[in-house]
Amino acid sequence: MASPQHETRQPVPTWDEVDALRRQVVELQRVSSLGVLAGGICHELNNALTPVLNYAKLGLRNPDPDFRRRAFEKILDGAERAAAITGGVLGLARPRADRRGAADLVRLVEEVLLLVGKDLSKHRVRVDIRSEGRPHAKVNPAQIQQVLLNLIINARQAMPEGGTVKVRIGTDTAGRLAEVSIADTGLGIAPAVLRRIFEPFFTTKIGPDETGLGGTGLGLSVCREIVESHKGRLRAESHPGEGTTFTLRLPACAAPIEKKGAA
Repeated sequence: MASPQHETRQPVPTWDEVDALRRQVVELQRVSSLGVLAGGICHELNNALTPVLNYAKLGLRNPDPDFRRRAFEKILDGAERAAAITGGVLGLARPRADRRGAADLVRLVEEVLLLVGKDLSKHRVRVDIRSEGRPHAKVNPAQIQQVLLNLIINARQAMPEGGTVKVRIGTDTAGRLAEVSIADTGLGIAPAVLRRIFEPFFTTKIGPDETGLGGTGLGLSVCREIVESHKGRLRAESHPGEGTTFTLRLPACAAPIEKKGAA
């Protein structure tokens, strides 16, 4: 008689192991998004550093004090822009521990748009951004920027022939929730698909696009997890032929009080 086959039971992962895997997925998704933007970010850095180099050379050659002052101003502008770009990349690529504080959502959006600007321009996508005030929320800035980055790239991918990304920032009528909405002018999502877009590994994309992004089905699932960990909500609305809107809602908080310098 054949010896009985013994069923091998896989050990049930502990909560710590599941949490470690979850954090790894979040990290990988962020790095994937940044990798797609690497070429555009390098281009933007080059644009910022070119006037720094040129005006430094001109300033050295020209003895006129007024010209040198203007050259220094141009150098400062270019250096500040380069610092903003590198700061945004480092903040997303190497976020610190989950430190949360009152963050200006307008500033977070502007920093993300600085990173994706070249990518959007390349794909003939225009940005229309409007804000009502400067709403703040107590968040981990890098994590919320990861969500914004993913939603903006998704909006761009929904418009292969180009279009407009509309970004709106404000608060709800009660002033308790800070809101950021990102809308595209693409073809929209069918109701049956819309119900499943936040499911892990669900995707309508057939592999990565020409930039190498997409197709894993993890992006929106990770976004929702990050938002809900901040006690917020991420909602999607879409009508076929009319585009799609993602709305991020977070508990609003007061802006931090700026400390006055010593007299």
